[in-house]
Amino acid sequence: MLLSSAWPLTKIAIGAGATPIWFAEGRAVLSGLVAAAILAARGRLRLPQRADLLALFAVGALQLGGYFALAHEAVAWVPAGRTAILANTTTIWVVPLSLIFLREAIPLRRWIAAGLGLAGVAVLINPWAIDWRVSNVLIGHAFLLGAALSWSIAILVTRVARPQLSMFELLPWCFLVASVILAPVVAFHAPHGTIGTAHSAWLALAYIGLIAGPLGTWCVMEATAKLPTVVSSVGFLTTPAVSLILANLVLGEAFTPDLLLGAALIMVGVGFAAWPGGKRR
Repeated sequence: MLLSSAWPLTKIAIGAGATPIWFAEGRAVLSGLVAAAILAARGRLRLPQRADLLALFAVGALQLGGYFALAHEAVAWVPAGRTAILANTTTIWVVPLSLIFLREAIPLRRWIAAGLGLAGVAVLINPWAIDWRVSNVLIGHAFLLGAALSWSIAILVTRVARPQLSMFELLPWCFLVASVILAPVVAFHAPHGTIGTAHSAWLALAYIGLIAGPLGTWCVMEATAKLPTVVSSVGFLTTPAVSLILANLVLGEAFTPDLLLGAALIMVGVGFAAWPGGKRR
């Protein structure tokens, strides 16, 4: 729910004058500061060790830095609801990648879950309603698929990494890596950009950076580290379903039968993924 609310608010901020990549950088910096402040207040702010580096850079560079750069640029060209769909379609990449690299056994019910989830995504995307002749539309959709791939690789790496620090203790350092990666992109791509002067843009940044970003990302990191890759990736598909509903309520984006059908397929898929299997001897 926390991350679901981010895309409609990001769309509002960009519509109010915020430069997409500046908004991404501001989000990363604020989220890192909040996580660091919480850990410092609890006496748990620690420097990462060698064993933490693999998970730290996977999340910081791929799940946050690369994902933010691609997805926030795309949201300027693609509706917020559609952005949330494609940016969270990690299942497209996770299933084949986990089979190839992790050799993770995927039981039948999770194949069904992945199929239902992707069917729901296909319904929600509604590719027949997209004007594929517009170059910016094509670029935006390619960026979103790239963002999903970046996150998928982070999921796989996090599964095999064995960090000493907890995922929440790694969080401020992950956002620091993301902020460092985004900084040259900001300088090169939008040196004269801004968050804007509109109150709505700053309020959106404050909510995402102070609340949704750090807490939502922590939940995602914990799910990625502790759940099978297919289960977590199918579960992440609930984000676009909720985002579409919020985009309708907040932005007035069309609320149509395909939205209901797509969201229903995703929810059933999540149920299949989470359903416990038989006990092993």
